[in-house]
Amino acid sequence: MPTTSPFTLDDLRRILREAAGEEEGVDLTGDIIDTDFTALGYESLALLETGGRIEREYDISLDDSALTDVVTPRGLIDIVNAQLAAAQSV
Repeated sequence: MPTTSPFTLDDLRRILREAAGEEEGVDLTGDIIDTDFTALGYESLALLETGGRIEREYDISLDDSALTDVVTPRGLIDIVNAQLAAAQSV
């Protein structure tokens, strides 16, 4: 069942850690909303795994190309929330 609450940075942090771990020396607890995923130690494969976990947990579908093109946590959060909104309007 899709969730009704928005997908947040804290949700993303948790799923990133579960999906791909945390790069040594990178602090995910800081203000990372507009930091490039590559600077955080996450490449496209890690983002695809993260996207898969988000899809399963939130019962939505994310476009693989959007996941590989997104560069910041804010961008991914926006994509997820747009999909959640679309799923709730159906």
